[in-house]
Amino acid sequence: MAHPPEPLQPPTPGNRKRLRALPTFIFMSRWLQLPLYLGLILAQCVYVFHFWVELVHLIEAAFGNQAALASLVDGMGYQFPNVLDAAGQIVGQQAPKLTETVIMLAVLALIDVVMISNLLIMVIVGGYETFVSRMDLEGHPDEPEWLSHVNASVLKVKLGTAIIGISSIHLLKSFISAASLKPEVLMWQTIIHIAFLLSAIAIAYTDKLLNATQDTAH
Repeated sequence: MAHPPEPLQPPTPGNRKRLRALPTFIFMSRWLQLPLYLGLILAQCVYVFHFWVELVHLIEAAFGNQAALASLVDGMGYQFPNVLDAAGQIVGQQAPKLTETVIMLAVLALIDVVMISNLLIMVIVGGYETFVSRMDLEGHPDEPEWLSHVNASVLKVKLGTAIIGISSIHLLKSFISAASLKPEVLMWQTIIHIAFLLSAIAIAYTDKLLNATQDTAH
């Protein structure tokens, strides 16, 4: 009497199939991306330093430090309105002062740094998990919610969404200081923002079509 075939056992650390030399070498080449992610971590350190420098300038400017206010305004590229004489001729610019517009632009600049930092974290953690090696964060209380179902397609959609958010902050900063910008600059910034938006929609729609095709195949 023939015995039924034994069920296939899932691979365990003891019975995993060993790869041949060339496939092993090719597969190990994924670790070449590790210096890239370490470099992004260093770039994020620079952003953290820049964030605190701008925050300290804002706080010092709030207490009347004119040097900090000048550094803050120069960093934002904001220009105060011109001073006109009785004939309507430009005779100079208003002295720098901490107005509501300056505070708003400074806060938006800080939010911009935070959003770029979030984008870096998404690329570092998601990219390492997807393309290099598992991080074994299952069950960790600080595991990101999106990391459990991340893949290359999900990562592209999330990156596109983050870029749109960053572009929105830049566009809002331009609209606030529109008086000191040329109309062509505002027009091109709006067109570029719309291009980012359409690109993100196209990526999300393509990802939806691919998922629907995979579900139909299964």
